[in-house]
Amino acid sequence: MIVDRAWMSRNVGVDPTAVSIPSSAFHHRAAAAPDASLDDLQREIIDFDSEGPEGAAFLGFTKATGLSRFVDIPWPKGLAPTPAAEAPAGGNKPLPRADVLVVTWTVDEGHALSRVLTPGKDSHNDYVPYAHNFAALSKEMSRGSPAVEAKRLGAFWTTKIGAKEVIVFKSESHLSQDTDKHLPANGQLPNAEFWKQIIGEAQPKLVLTTGTAGGIGKQFEVGDVVVSPVVRFDSQSWLRKASFASGHYASQTAKTTFFSQAGDLFKANASQLPPDNTRPPKITVVGPTGLSQSIVTTDFFGFDTSDNHFKLQGLGDASEMGDAVLGMVAQSLGASAPPWLAIRNVSDPEIAAEGTLKQQAQEAATIYKAYGRWSSVCSAIVCWAAIAAL
Repeated sequence: MIVDRAWMSRNVGVDPTAVSIPSSAFHHRAAAAPDASLDDLQREIIDFDSEGPEGAAFLGFTKATGLSRFVDIPWPKGLAPTPAAEAPAGGNKPLPRADVLVVTWTVDEGHALSRVLTPGKDSHNDYVPYAHNFAALSKEMSRGSPAVEAKRLGAFWTTKIGAKEVIVFKSESHLSQDTDKHLPANGQLPNAEFWKQIIGEAQPKLVLTTGTAGGIGKQFEVGDVVVSPVVRFDSQSWLRKASFASGHYASQTAKTTFFSQAGDLFKANASQLPPDNTRPPKITVVGPTGLSQSIVTTDFFGFDTSDNHFKLQGLGDASEMGDAVLGMVAQSLGASAPPWLAIRNVSDPEIAAEGTLKQQAQEAATIYKAYGRWSSVCSAIVCWAAIAAL
């Protein structure tokens, strides 16, 4: 699939390069301005809340649908996610121990993940704050970063899938947002220190990082899911001189026992994905060898285009802005590191090289705002499958 302006009009109901979307439909108002930067658009993706006032304005202006249309998933007997009835201890306390730690990143990814893995407990309204060691970890963070603004590192709830104890965590720490695009003088990324802390506290047998990503290659459609034990940095901007600028990391291959069932479970909500999708969402499982398939972590707001502007083609299956930090941290932990997987859904497919690069970025961000929560339902279901197979 290649997204062009006609696709935007048919599937989103508006072409943001031709029609100005009202500023009320933006959380990060700078992203609505004519001179919005790529960083502004990226921050909008992180903060946009389809359940909030900006979401109501966006839904009213476009063809997008909200999670009020979410259909409960018909889980296999004995494997339905069962959230804890009582709130876990949060605040300044360490995370509890768990078999699996699942981390997601944006507000709408959190909504979708909680609909699937903690039904009845929403990530924004119900999860307990996590601020353990916040003062120390936030010292290198910029004042405008999500974590500093929220005065916490994230929020979480616990759930069970079969006999597995699971922490579902919505992070406020982000590789791309924690600092003003610089590597701290001590060489330690705040997001890497965050990962070390939560892994050390939860002591999981499996770590999952999950959420939206840009598909690399025209074979992907909105809602497709890439499951990868391979992540790599593609640093062309503020991390280009870092020792790990092109680092790549691998874990163990995913257990796919329940992936076929996961594909069947997509059906409950697949009607909310773009009408131009030509098939049901597919799951791509990456093996541990080779680097032509991977999740690519960029230090810039990059996305695949039909003219391969950012040179992402051939590097992997999907691009995002953080997962390689988990791989780097796991490598530093050595034998004590738990296995991990990056489970990413395709929020925006390949973008046609029409107009300016900024206009293409506007399209990618607008597709996320229209369909990011629904594509994240797909990756959340695959997270369930990975956990059930443990």
